[in-house]
Amino acid sequence: MPSRRRSRERALQILFLWDARRQSAADAIKAYYDTLYAEECPRREPFVDELVTGAVEHVAEADEHIARHAEHWRVERMPAVDRNIFRLAFYEMRYAGTPAAIVIDEALELARKFSTEESVQFINAVLDAIHRETARTEAGH
Repeated sequence: MPSRRRSRERALQILFLWDARRQSAADAIKAYYDTLYAEECPRREPFVDELVTGAVEHVAEADEHIARHAEHWRVERMPAVDRNIFRLAFYEMRYAGTPAAIVIDEALELARKFSTEESVQFINAVLDAIHRETARTEAGH
């Protein structure tokens, strides 16, 4: 059984593909798995599908939150890897029930692997702000 971290990496790669091609989430998932070699375990992973589908379904809401907390940055001008790390993390934190601390830590690991050190700091700050805002809203403040 693949690890959740590996599933998040795959989901990020699929979201990157989806973002570049603007095809359906299902088509992006299929295209990704079609490129894997058999020895890489191309079996579809339900957690990957959930993350990708959920992130795509909630992309407008995620982008709104990201834009609000990413001062001086328009989402469409961000590096594609970074904006899709945000989208993935937003969905998982808001809708998948994963604790925010885990989501943020995993997003930072994705940034360390696929982006830059500056992006790690930026992603940390924005996701923390989104988490604090969400926690305040849910607490009714």
